[in-house]
Amino acid sequence: MQWFAAPEYWLGRLLVQRMVAAVYLIGFLAAARQFRALIGEHGMLPVPRFVAQVPFRQAPGLFQLRYSDRLFAAVAWTGCALAAAVLAGVGDLVPLWAALLLWAALWVLYLSIVNVGQTWYSFGWESLLLEAGFLVAFLGNDDVAPPVLTLWLLRWLVFRVEFGAGLIKLRGDSCWRDLTCLRYHHETQPMPGPLSWFFHHLPAPLHRVEAAANHVTQLLVPVCLLLPQPAAVAAAGVIVVTQLWLVASGNFAWLNWLTIALALSALDAGRLPGPWPHTRPYGSTPGWFEALVIAVTGLVVVLSYWPVRNMVSRRQVMNRSFNRIHLVNTYGAFGSVNRIRQEVTVEGTDEPDVTPHTVWKEYGFRGKPGDVRRLPRQFAPYHLRLDWLMWFAGISPEYARPWFLPFVARLLANDPDTLRLLRTNPFPDAPPTHVRAVLHLYRFTDRRERRETGAWWHRTELREYLAPTNRDDLRWIGHRPPPGPAARPRRVRRVPLGPLGPLGGRGRPSAGRPPR
Repeated sequence: MQWFAAPEYWLGRLLVQRMVAAVYLIGFLAAARQFRALIGEHGMLPVPRFVAQVPFRQAPGLFQLRYSDRLFAAVAWTGCALAAAVLAGVGDLVPLWAALLLWAALWVLYLSIVNVGQTWYSFGWESLLLEAGFLVAFLGNDDVAPPVLTLWLLRWLVFRVEFGAGLIKLRGDSCWRDLTCLRYHHETQPMPGPLSWFFHHLPAPLHRVEAAANHVTQLLVPVCLLLPQPAAVAAAGVIVVTQLWLVASGNFAWLNWLTIALALSALDAGRLPGPWPHTRPYGSTPGWFEALVIAVTGLVVVLSYWPVRNMVSRRQVMNRSFNRIHLVNTYGAFGSVNRIRQEVTVEGTDEPDVTPHTVWKEYGFRGKPGDVRRLPRQFAPYHLRLDWLMWFAGISPEYARPWFLPFVARLLANDPDTLRLLRTNPFPDAPPTHVRAVLHLYRFTDRRERRETGAWWHRTELREYLAPTNRDDLRWIGHRPPPGPAARPRRVRRVPLGPLGPLGGRGRPSAGRPPR
């Protein structure tokens, strides 16, 4: 079928597949390095307890059949190896059927991790990686020309990512409509980067330009992506530029880089100046591959009913998977923007008794704000899951309840897997006797304060978040909590919430899909 092939998109396919493989590599690497403390056998939200309560049909994956930390590590490191191989070009050196198997293995392994990851994997970019990783397999390899249908499926995915985010903003916080959201966003976003202070101090008119440009990029440009060339490649260029702006202004794991990769599916080498060939000669496409691509296209068309219905609904939700294999999802971010930044600081003491004169020492996190003199670091596209969830904890103790007290219990034991997630441990020789948490109000310093103090942040103590707690207080951690008040600990103080969650969900934090 001559209409089936688009050889002029060989460069777009090359870039998309390599970049998705790179994101897979980062995702598997983050899983391998962080899982023991988060979801391991003795983690804060253990996988064995989860799979004992959730059947296979609700969370399909390898770990429903058997789980051990050794098996999880093997899955994560195998995923790293396979992703590195595809990134290096192995997929183009093997037969077409073998390349499909490589992509299928990556998808099954990462799906198995996400479906037992619970709150730690409740981010929209997990589903985005699974959907993108599934689709790029059907771009084929160097044995065949890129299929037109798969290229359109990737554009449809980018459209849903951008257009869904644009709609949720228009329907959400009023600051998006009056163009003032960017006055607050750079300061209150989940994990600021090294340039966020400077973005925050841009002149107010530029913040309004940022907000207006966001509406154009997310509501108008995605429509152009679905138009014929050269409109599509121009739209892809605009998306790439705006995503790079977001990369520079914050830490959003691999969301921005994956969106860039998907937008490059519109790249027609024939329309680009340069020394590379505008097209490549390919042999005929096998009939079985054509049939497979057509079947996948039909599947996506059918499954698109749910995200389309969601986008046109006045009660739009975002970052939601409508099936357990995370295909054809709905996306979006920052439907509401926090006006203030509340941070939970975690402190410990080695004194046997807590008194008004007790000296508390603060734990340092890698990415979340803590030390006011420490410049925020750039970690994206790597994902610091604990640091991101600590941002949610500052907004909603109820959201943090399932994992925060287990986290504290592991600090009281100087658990090495947990401490590896932190930047500094003030108790290297012996565990603390007590741990507490304090809620602070953080804001960026102004230019004068920065010159005089050298600090990037100013912080004010608001209230106690977790009263001083020792190991006896949390002796039930790791077991089923006793009935009654202990099952819902009273030590965590509630933080007043606005009508919307931090990223635009109704009544709950919603950086990703709601936790199971």
